[in-house]
Amino acid sequence: MMGVGKSTIGKRLAKKLRLKFIDLDKIIEKKEKNSIKDIFDINGEDYFRKIEKKIALQELKKLNTVIALGGGAFMNNDIRKEVEVSAISFWLDLNIKALYNRLKNSKKRPLLSKENLPQTVNKIYLERKKFYNLSNYRIKCNSLSANEIILKIIRLYESSRNKV
Repeated sequence: MMGVGKSTIGKRLAKKLRLKFIDLDKIIEKKEKNSIKDIFDINGEDYFRKIEKKIALQELKKLNTVIALGGGAFMNNDIRKEVEVSAISFWLDLNIKALYNRLKNSKKRPLLSKENLPQTVNKIYLERKKFYNLSNYRIKCNSLSANEIILKIIRLYESSRNKV
């Protein structure tokens, strides 16, 4: 979900594990030479989702990486299937109130309606929750620090590797 800290946690996790960090939204912005918000505004969400899918499927084939997918990427069936076969997925879950507090001043989130921000955040969260529930692991981040989240991911990652 947008606003949970995927990029922040992902960067720090990759550094700790000595892996490469990939922020899918940053790659899209670089390839499109535009911000995510501008891509949505100029070309629409369908165009963005097509590019997101193409780039995500390429990036997911890379080894030794930590990838922060965009908040809507996991809803795509093809992306989700590729994640299932090539990665271990973590849903960083944060309650609606905390999400709202993090997103209320954001100017770069194209799906957020400023007039009804609490309802918009709630609607997006509820729509995406059923897809996020398909992740390998759910981490409830409400009362955890960034370091605690990272340590929890490492423990789960290492225990899942030992099962193979």
